[in-house]
Amino acid sequence: MYFEPSTILVISIVSVATLLRSTFGFADAMFAMPLLAVIIGLKTATPLMAIVAMTISTTILLKNWRDVQIKSAWRLFVSSLAGIPLGLWFLKGTYDTPLKLFLAVVIIGFSTYSLIKPRLTAIRSGKPAYLFGFFAGVLGGAYNTNGPPVVIYGALRKWAPATFRATLQGYFFMAGIFICLGHGLAGFWTHTVFSFYLFSLPMIFLFIFIGGRLNRAIPQGKFDRIIHSLLIVIGVFLLMQTIQGII
Repeated sequence: MYFEPSTILVISIVSVATLLRSTFGFADAMFAMPLLAVIIGLKTATPLMAIVAMTISTTILLKNWRDVQIKSAWRLFVSSLAGIPLGLWFLKGTYDTPLKLFLAVVIIGFSTYSLIKPRLTAIRSGKPAYLFGFFAGVLGGAYNTNGPPVVIYGALRKWAPATFRATLQGYFFMAGIFICLGHGLAGFWTHTVFSFYLFSLPMIFLFIFIGGRLNRAIPQGKFDRIIHSLLIVIGVFLLMQTIQGII
């Protein structure tokens, strides 16, 4: 397995995904899942990226836990618990197309509006976190892509880069425990999954360090624009992938 081209590709994809997650606080699964699904299959890629995400969250939190917005992370987590079982049901079934289309349209629409209207009114109340958290739980259980709803919520709250990155990791850590356990109980933990994870581990730690340095170097205004631009790219990619699957 060491010398197989597929292993090198998996490690490379996981490395880039880790850099994105460590720099911006998200986008790892949205980048990696479509590519890994082609190389190793969805049912291997999903639990693999869930374990990778847990490793990233834990490492970042050990150093940046003071920047976490505890109440926001907790609300997002609690509501995600209701969505994760539904997401696992989607993973075992064939009901993902409408959900992916809806997600892609929401991501593209919100981020485009945010770039056109930079003075978007911030959300002051934490109550909308429950709605965003539920949808994040569904997507996390099904495809390990619980980032976009939480990222949209964080953007609406106008969090600073350090707070944005740390709070997302606080949520991802708590939700990730249950997502990983759900994958294990559903029978998705295999020798192949853990082999890919162990081979990727040195690069994961390296790119967590590099991403942390990049995050601190990006100013707030530029950070917001990068986040929304990245979301648009992800949304368009997800939309094209879903439409291609229908055709």
